[in-house]
Amino acid sequence: MIKSVKIGTRSSKLALYQSNLVKEKLSSLLPSIKISIVEIKTKGDKIQDRNLDRSIDKGFFVKEIQEHLLDDKIDIAVHSLKDLPVENYSGDLTSIILERGNHCDVFLSRNKKKLSDFDHTLKIGTSSLRRKAQLLNINSDLNIDDIRGNVDTRISKMLNGEFDGLVMAAAGIERLGLQKHVTEYFNTDQMLPAPGQGAISVEVKKTNNELFEMLKNICDQETDLCTYYERSFMNELGGGCNSPIGAYSFISNNKKKITGSILSLDGKQVYKRSLEKDLSDDINIGKLLAEDLIKSGAKEIIKKLTIE
Repeated sequence: MIKSVKIGTRSSKLALYQSNLVKEKLSSLLPSIKISIVEIKTKGDKIQDRNLDRSIDKGFFVKEIQEHLLDDKIDIAVHSLKDLPVENYSGDLTSIILERGNHCDVFLSRNKKKLSDFDHTLKIGTSSLRRKAQLLNINSDLNIDDIRGNVDTRISKMLNGEFDGLVMAAAGIERLGLQKHVTEYFNTDQMLPAPGQGAISVEVKKTNNELFEMLKNICDQETDLCTYYERSFMNELGGGCNSPIGAYSFISNNKKKITGSILSLDGKQVYKRSLEKDLSDDINIGKLLAEDLIKSGAKEIIKKLTIE
């Protein structure tokens, strides 16, 4: 009989919000269980003077938390799903996915300007290669620079004049109640989100059957399935969580649908397609779509990304 649960998380405001959300959901199911939150510093939190690139993104924000889980220092680990490498860090771990928040990206600006008002004289901050490539595809004249830090840190940098605009995940902005800084929401035709964006992953050791059975009660099956397709798409293309790859999957009218893209870093080359199948069709539409893009020529972009 489980008497207590330790939740491991990063210490940012967003990470703590997400962990407290998990805590509330578990407490509502089993109010007698004592639930505590353990804050853990990851490599991504410690290294703030280095820009993210594809060579360092694997487990950059999750590895230390997973190590705590494997060493039984915590019982579950809470992550933003898009931070988890598509390759399992350990076969000893499994996870459930909460109901997804807003999957979109948003544009924030210091003077309430929209992206269409921006040119090379105004600086946009983002550390995401996916966002950079899609922004340059929209307007090659844009001035885009790297920015590091948590959600509130990035917004502070913008308000202080270091940046004129930012592109960030809508879910994080909404969870922290910072919508007043948003000037527009991007739809998926303008900017595809990162695979798994807006979803929260809760990891547990596979050997902890009792706790895993408990966590199943807060798992959202539709989010779990759709993000699985998105991450399969990225994995099949050979990308990591900071590659210029976007994907979004959803279910509607008994159809499962996915749109995926891969871009060159300058945004000039884009391979983007959509696919839908009957929900009852036992096929991984993410993997299928990636194979389709590779056949259509996306392999050339993948080769260049590997070399660069």
